[in-house]
Amino acid sequence: MREYTIRNEKYKIRYNDFEGSGTPIVVIHGLGCAGSFDYVEIFNSEKFKGHRRVLIDLLGAGYSDKPLDFSYEVKEHAKYLAEFLEDLGLNKVILFGHSLGGAIAIELCARCKDRIERLILTEPNLDPSTKGQISWAIAQYKEDNYEKSIKTLIKYCESGMNTMWAATLKNWLPKAVYQISRDAVLQKETSWRSMLYEFDIPKYFIFGENSLPSKDLEELPKHNVNVKTVKNAGHSMAWENSTDLIEVIVSCLV
Repeated sequence: MREYTIRNEKYKIRYNDFEGSGTPIVVIHGLGCAGSFDYVEIFNSEKFKGHRRVLIDLLGAGYSDKPLDFSYEVKEHAKYLAEFLEDLGLNKVILFGHSLGGAIAIELCARCKDRIERLILTEPNLDPSTKGQISWAIAQYKEDNYEKSIKTLIKYCESGMNTMWAATLKNWLPKAVYQISRDAVLQKETSWRSMLYEFDIPKYFIFGENSLPSKDLEELPKHNVNVKTVKNAGHSMAWENSTDLIEVIVSCLV
């Protein structure tokens, strides 16, 4: 694992960097997750050995620093990641993002379009979160009690509802969980959906089969977004069916 100091800050993000001569694949995890937990098995597959692979733990998550004075909004994550790409000399990358990490990937692509060769998203947030989404539920927590509420959520997941997510959510700063969730429910001046539609690069939206049906199966292709599906998996497809997810991601690289 390596580390990078964010410009004008003392804080460090940490990331896995696997060698390869092909276009680097930069991986951004979702809410409560970590690149070091979710994607090492996926991107260490022989299928990706031709590419350099950079798996990030976002600030506030995983092995990265967890400062209390950072604003954990999607745009703020995208800002330091744009500098990260520049400082690492990653002039052309394939960008992968999952869930709210997909929203960060979209914001990052908007900041540095010339660097992004293609965009691969697994069930990203395109619209403000609504009831039924975990970020919406977390955003309803009260400002003066969210830490206790997040601990209760972790215990609930540990009881058998989602033990994998509980394991990584425990390694998030509660403030980071709460602030990015609050950001996810807000109506943006320019939505992540609108941004995605405007990008003139190959772009892919991957569903877990168990998340269907969705109106976006028909809507996204109208805007030149290629839609693919991972069988026998839902939103947490990296854990639920890593083998088929690998095959679907590989098909996006052709």
